[in-house]
Amino acid sequence: MKTDTKEARFHWYEVGKLNASYNCLDRHMEHLKDKVAYYWEGDDPTHRQVLTYSDLYDQVNQTAAVLKSLGVNKGDRVIIYLPMIPQLPVTMLACARIGAVHSVVFAGFSAEALANRIENCESKLVITVDGGFRAGKMIPLKKTVDQAVSHTPGVETVLVFKYAGLKNPPGRGPDQEPDEKAVWFHEVADGIEGASEVAPEPMDAEDPLFILYTSGSTGKPKGVVHTHGGYLVYAAMTTQLVFDLKPEEVLWCTADIGWVTGHTYAVYGPLINGNTGVLFEGVPGYPAYDRYWEIVARYGVNKFYTAPTVIRAMAKEGEAMVQKHDISSLKLLGSVGEPINPEAWRWYYHYVGRDWCPIMDTWWQTETGGHMLTPLPGVASIKPGSCAFPFFGIDPVILDPNTGEETRYPDQEGVLCIRKPWPGMARTIYKDHERFKETYFSRAPGMYFTGDGAKKDEDGYFWITGRIDDVINVSGHRMGTAEIESALVLHDQVAEAAVVGFPHPVKGQGIYAFVTPNTGVEKSDAFKKELIQLVRSEIGPIATIDQIQWADALPKTRSGKILRRLLHKIAAGTMDELGDTSTIADPQVLEQLIKDRLNMGERR
Repeated sequence: MKTDTKEARFHWYEVGKLNASYNCLDRHMEHLKDKVAYYWEGDDPTHRQVLTYSDLYDQVNQTAAVLKSLGVNKGDRVIIYLPMIPQLPVTMLACARIGAVHSVVFAGFSAEALANRIENCESKLVITVDGGFRAGKMIPLKKTVDQAVSHTPGVETVLVFKYAGLKNPPGRGPDQEPDEKAVWFHEVADGIEGASEVAPEPMDAEDPLFILYTSGSTGKPKGVVHTHGGYLVYAAMTTQLVFDLKPEEVLWCTADIGWVTGHTYAVYGPLINGNTGVLFEGVPGYPAYDRYWEIVARYGVNKFYTAPTVIRAMAKEGEAMVQKHDISSLKLLGSVGEPINPEAWRWYYHYVGRDWCPIMDTWWQTETGGHMLTPLPGVASIKPGSCAFPFFGIDPVILDPNTGEETRYPDQEGVLCIRKPWPGMARTIYKDHERFKETYFSRAPGMYFTGDGAKKDEDGYFWITGRIDDVINVSGHRMGTAEIESALVLHDQVAEAAVVGFPHPVKGQGIYAFVTPNTGVEKSDAFKKELIQLVRSEIGPIATIDQIQWADALPKTRSGKILRRLLHKIAAGTMDELGDTSTIADPQVLEQLIKDRLNMGERR
């Protein structure tokens, strides 16, 4: 390992040579070629597929041959814009096999967001599909790519998989006029002569494996770069140890592969370890809210990893949906994406875990590559809502935001930083290393600045309190939004809540709460008063909520993170300044919240 913290340059296994595709596939061919690599479940419950490691190996080699025939070489960047179908991990591994750098873009992003990412990483080739499916509706993904490519002249080829059954060739526009850049995958593959196997390209440990774009505080995406050596080691190790995976067990990470959770715990980590995973194209509530538990029962899922927002959505629909299916195969549960409030944790533990399955409440980030703070199965007692202890080799510290010194007292909140480098950490922001230094290494010199607030209790357990900018200053008193949200969801008729600050003429900042009641609950003024009183009794009068807005749903990314930047704008009444909203999973949620906010303003 070499480190230069001042310049934010880190190197692991510097003289090592490897290939991610080889480690995920080739080395398993002797003993595991007939083992299931993926159970795939389509948006339509009748669409299913089983892929063995041998199947995956053949498809990856074929795809690698297609990419090489289209002029993709080592170091080239390839944008992948695909739904959760088997071709998504296949194309990722095919890129890795030939040394190309893949950048997966979530297939719900807008044409503008896609174009920004294509332009930033200077991709000459985009991989997509004629159309995908979501909640029973066909999504014309190729049209979105057409719009993006019309603004990115550097793209030379659009490689199109046939999936949705659109009969027309991959053209552009409503009349399907010929598209000189687009080619069908199957036609290119059929035209390749010779051996179908492609030798894996030897890669330096510090060569880039992928670029993954994550939104910054300004809304401008950052292209986070992860490398072959360090990332793969960390992905493999955390997958095996945190989930306590046995060779015969099935892991289902529900995250979309468009996010880092899907990269690490649905693709690279499980495949390197020779495990069996589940890929799911659809959404939790289609065709009914028992879909997840139906899948768990069908494939005998043993380890289940999802987001708190999913858990709260399930709890909102009631435990009957869980009890319809035999989920006794589950041995361990996981949580990722944001702090899980204790009430959701207890519902998850009781109804899904049967008061038996331990919950691995994990904290990590796109930039960290894998788990940083997490319980380990059977190692120590678990506290609902706590991410427990550092993973092996991780050296966290909580700094007082005022003094910059390490906090000294239990439950003293501060900023979470990491003092030492680890193999899975990001190496840079693509084409902007200065931004990488400024964002992650300038606020606490010599340390990685996470941007998350945290505290440590008297037993040494870590608790994440939310982003440090998720703090409301009411009349000079600082309060974390997570604390108020946890108080709101203590009410048994509240499914989810998000709290933000908004300008207040007297207090400086007031407390604005977006509350999602359980299905069927009356959204009355009396219920609002009850919730306000609940928070006062739990925290104190200083936490009196100024405004509650009912929300049938909250604006989230597909990975389940609440888009608080948008909620801030809505609460402040500055909806004309929303900025980039391309990362939102369901734009209709945002439209409804804005409409309701405008109506509230009229009533006032």
